[in-house]
Amino acid sequence: MSWQLVADIGGTNARFAALPSGQLESEHQFFYTVAEHQDFIQLLAELLEDIGAATGWHEPPQAACLAVACPADGERVSFTNSHWQFSKTDAAAALGCELLVINDFAAVAHGVAQLSGDDLLQVGGGTAETGKAIAVIGPGTGLGVSGLVPSGNGYAVIEGEGGHVSFAPTGGRQLALLGVLQERFGDRVSVERLLSGAGLVNIYTALAALDGSAPRYTEAAQVSAAALAGDDLLASETLALFCEILGSVAGDLALTLGATGGVYLAGGILPRVRELFVSSDFRRCFEAKGRFVNYLAAIPVYLVVREQLGLLGAAHYLYSRVKAIQPLT
Repeated sequence: MSWQLVADIGGTNARFAALPSGQLESEHQFFYTVAEHQDFIQLLAELLEDIGAATGWHEPPQAACLAVACPADGERVSFTNSHWQFSKTDAAAALGCELLVINDFAAVAHGVAQLSGDDLLQVGGGTAETGKAIAVIGPGTGLGVSGLVPSGNGYAVIEGEGGHVSFAPTGGRQLALLGVLQERFGDRVSVERLLSGAGLVNIYTALAALDGSAPRYTEAAQVSAAALAGDDLLASETLALFCEILGSVAGDLALTLGATGGVYLAGGILPRVRELFVSSDFRRCFEAKGRFVNYLAAIPVYLVVREQLGLLGAAHYLYSRVKAIQPLT
């Protein structure tokens, strides 16, 4: 049986899919947590055993594409928000096949290019301009940022580490928030320190310090749940500020890329708080760019509601690079 392997590996979870030759999606998906596996190469051995037991495919994959939450250009891959690291040579040997490694949000961008209307929820703006740049941003364990720019008859993906640009506060409350975070992280505070799972907790504990109160929660899921329940004012303010800051950062990204083709919001956090996000001040902050407010008001923002977008994007990238494999459409 000829098959391929794709993966979307973040700071918290590793998601794999075993694809029959030519398919872009598969029911054969395998999920693991980073915390429960000390060594990534050992996990690959466990994965191949699990795939063999589930599918009967005991031969190595024909090719593999790993989308990783860190820079992916070098021989050594070291994850930004977890203890995992590996060499591409060792990973290819463990899998026994040709291996491609790309940034996880580059994979998300490849997936965005394949989405349809049912996969998206539009949050303001007008109609996307055809053949124009597209911005992709998403808070999860970290903050992923990528883009798509027109190239030939399609798009080329821009890989970057835009989640680590500096936080630029607006308004007194955000300035005070920055001051608290600088005491912890130093003078330079990146936007990922706020726009991520850990960022939710950072905002929450910083606001508690500013108000002289004791924080009740220590995990992002707890803060989100309290905000959704509406029974904790500090949690509600945390999520409101989170959405405002995300709006400002997404607007900056749209200006930088000239993303009149639209801005796509991915990542694991927003779908879980969809109703609060849609009713938040995200859109106001996205557009609040002085002389360019009208420019941004026209740009549509889409919340991606399709699951496992990174796996889809990794599969498309794999098939575009490994010529012997022809995707089924």
